[in-house]
Amino acid sequence: MMPQTINHAALHLFEELLAAPSPSGREEGVAAIIRDKLMGWGYAPQTDGSGNVFVRLPGRQPRAPLCCLAAHMDEIAMVITKVEDDGSLRAERSGGLLPHKIGEGPVQILGDGEPILGVLSMGSGHGATGDKAVGWGDVWIMTGHSPAQLTAAGIRPGATAVPIRDGRGPYVFGDPTDPLVAAWTFDDRMGCVALLRMLLAMKEGGIQPHHPTLVAFTAHEEGGGHGAKVLAHRERTHTFIAIDGCPMPPWTDLRLDGRPGIWSMDRFAHYDQRLLRVLCRAAQAAGTDLQPVAYPTGAASDAGMVYACGGAERIACFGHVRENSHGYEVAKLSVFDNLYKTLVQFISTWEGE
Repeated sequence: MMPQTINHAALHLFEELLAAPSPSGREEGVAAIIRDKLMGWGYAPQTDGSGNVFVRLPGRQPRAPLCCLAAHMDEIAMVITKVEDDGSLRAERSGGLLPHKIGEGPVQILGDGEPILGVLSMGSGHGATGDKAVGWGDVWIMTGHSPAQLTAAGIRPGATAVPIRDGRGPYVFGDPTDPLVAAWTFDDRMGCVALLRMLLAMKEGGIQPHHPTLVAFTAHEEGGGHGAKVLAHRERTHTFIAIDGCPMPPWTDLRLDGRPGIWSMDRFAHYDQRLLRVLCRAAQAAGTDLQPVAYPTGAASDAGMVYACGGAERIACFGHVRENSHGYEVAKLSVFDNLYKTLVQFISTWEGE
């Protein structure tokens, strides 16, 4: 049976962003799509030296502290660490990618020119890797090219690789009245989609925030929140709110039921509980609820990393709940509309607390 076909604004935008590979430090393809969308809607996006794309929204109260809503453009990926004599490539992870999450299969390798095709390989299953846990030292990328040809293509240690576009999704499946969506990582193109949909609604509805506001699409989150840190320190943000997904490790109470989640802590910071309450009220006014979650280990967001380096006084992070994090992720289709509606409600009504 074929996956369901559904006409949905979030999925259309998501598919466009999926078409551009976007490992940390190589977000230019996604950034170009976002800039084109924003300019088409009448915004004047700016791009800084870190690769962040952002728009400035004047506030109804110009003297109110600056608020930043941010989603990161980069995706988990592979970084080339060595070119072997036979033209195969050794790799390590960028962000949270692990070999078993991606599996054997085709990848595109990004050098200085056109991407080239390779195959992530794990060797014979007949007595080689067997059933042991596979790490990055056990895998390689077959290219079929000589080292000289790879050099000519600008592929060297530090180049990156991601899964090819075919097969990334999204796929809609399950109960047609309340379906699931799967894709090779929503992280964090779906956060970008939510902010884009919010900005379009603001333009069409003439909505102006109370606070002067930056809406930012940040670079290099997976590698340590570099873009967000640069932005927050330069702009002197008071409140920094990341729009990012909520993974579902077994100790959480999160459910795939259409409600977004909201981070209460990550490994860097305990989040602002007053701001959490404000966002929960905005969600309720928008017809949904937010699911609070704490990530004492193993998770971080742009907001937590900004707070840890003193880049903002108040932080929050909320977004879609997703299963299979850093892999073939699954979420309820309805969560994307509930997230978008919560954002519009918040940006329309929040006056500080």
